Amino acid sequence: MKNILTASIHFSFKGKELSPSLTVELDQYLEGGASFPNLCSLIAKANNHDLYSYEYEMMQEAEIKYSDAQGLVAEYINDGQLDVEAFEAAWVENKALIKLLTVAEEHMNITDFSQHSELKKALLAAYMLGRKDEALNISSPESTIESF
Repeated sequence: MKNILTASIHFSFKGKELSPSLTVELDQYLEGGASFPNLCSLIAKANNHDLYSYEYEMMQEAEIKYSDAQGLVAEYINDGQLDVEAFEAAWVENKALIKLLTVAEEHMNITDFSQHSELKKALLAAYMLGRKDEALNISSPESTIESF
């Protein structure tokens, strides 16, 4: 399921109340290890606000409110606020679990982790360890599975 939400900013500029908003699919920004998008600039661009103006500065000072969420992101919105860090971590874990379930199905004929919570934890821990090692460039050609 796609992670979609509406981000809105309510602010005043030159005596006018403005509420620009934008509906965003977050998955396209998070794929490939990218970070959460700068929604303020996306909202400004989508609503024809100049990014080099006092109006945009006022917009940046205002709080972004989130609504109409769909997918995993909906679980991380409370009173119009999004816990970005928690959502990003859950999104990464969810993507990993999809890949890991494919591995479990291929090698162990397991199609659902609900009855295999310990296996799910172990595979996820191994996956995260591999990502951490990859990020630190610890892996070497000698450290392949064949060396076990």
